[in-house]
This record gives sequence, structure tokens and C-alpha cells, in this order.
Amino acid sequence: MAMSMIQLTSGMRQNLFSLQRTNKLMEITQTRLAAGKEVNSALDDPVNFFEAQGHDQRASDLAGRKDEMGEAIQTVKAANQGIESINTLIAAAKSLANSAKSADNTTTQASLAGDFNEIMDQIDYLAADSGYKGINLVNGTGESLAISFDANGDSKLTLSGFAGSTGGLGMSTAGNNWATAGDITTSIGLLDAARDTLRTESKTLSSNLNIINTRQDFTEGMINVLSDGAANLTQADMN
Repeated sequence: MAMSMIQLTSGMRQNLFSLQRTNKLMEITQTRLAAGKEVNSALDDPVNFFEAQGHDQRASDLAGRKDEMGEAIQTVKAANQGIESINTLIAAAKSLANSAKSADNTTTQASLAGDFNEIMDQIDYLAADSGYKGINLVNGTGESLAISFDANGDSKLTLSGFAGSTGGLGMSTAGNNWATAGDITTSIGLLDAARDTLRTESKTLSSNLNIINTRQDFTEGMINVLSDGAANLTQADMN
């Protein structure tokens, strides 16, 4: 026996349409509650969806730059640690030179000169060991570190290295084994000049470190602004 089609009255059709529409709205609401978003795809709101997507992508790019800045800060800190340690050794070397200056015999002066020469070797070792992840800003003028602050790399800072070795700082071993007062005075003069150079380089590093720290804080703030902006465009009203 053939089944006959169910005939719906106008009122029944209207009620069915209302139920279907209510069911669809409930599904949309459940999706928003589950995701916490009112706009989950371009179908919901193409303008807000793509605007929010752009904010999120830029925030992601800046997060990568922020990590690079963190590594750059560690590189600068490693260089500064090297400078401080070299300064400590220079002070020790100068103390030896002053002791030799007041010594009453060449045997004592020669012994102190040997200790002085050992410190010169250690300064070279320190300069060579002051790198971080393959970049050493204290071991040569050829070293450099380029840091990009924005997603496109247009905003950037380049740090140049310097030669923190004894040769680079103009120091040398104890001339003539400090046999004369003039030899000792020459060594002291070279130590003072090297110390002044290190102070200048340290100030430059500190200035650059301040810039990087400031940009890192700015970048973190911008990431939060962009993330909030994306959320405001897409988040659902939980009420």
C-alpha cells in the first residue's frame, strides 16, 4: 500500500520552521560557548575574522622576534662578563707592575714579570671564551650581531665586536723582563690605556643592552595589544 504524503497546514509549517531555526541558533550558541568565540570562521563575519587573523599572525611574528631579542641579550651579557673579568685581570697585572717598580733587585722583578706574562695569556683566553651561541663580541672586530625588532626586519640594531685580546687592547708581555723602571712604566701605561678602552666598550654594550631590553618590553606589550584586539573582534558574549 503506497504511503501518502503528510499534508502540513500553514501553521504547522510555521512551527516547524521556528523549531528548525531555534535548533540552528542553539547549535551556533553551543559552538560559541565551546570555543569562546563568536566568530569562528569567515562565514560568521568575514571582516572581523580576517582582521583578527591578521592581528594573531603579527603577534606570532613578534613573539619570534622577542625570542631573538632574548638571545641577543644573553650574547651581550656574555660579552660584558668577559669585559669585567678582563678588567679584573688588568687590575691584578697593574698591581704586579707596581710591586716590581718598588722591588730592590732584578730577580724579584723578573719573577713578577713572569706572573705578569701569565696574566696576559689568561686575558687572551678570557677574550676567546666570552662568546654565546657562536657569537663573541669581545674576540675581534669582525664579529657582529644583527637584531631585528619588527616582523619585516626593517627596524633593527647591529652590534659590532671589538678585539679584547692583549694585542687588540695594545698590551704586551713584560718588556725586557722589567729590568728597568722604564720597562715597568711602559707596561703600566699600556694597562691604563687598555682599561680605558674596555670602559668605553662597556658603555657601548650597556647602551645597546638598554635598547634591546626596551624593545623587548615594547614587543611584549604589542603582542598583548594585538592578542586583545583579535579577541575583541571574535570573542563571544558568554552572557
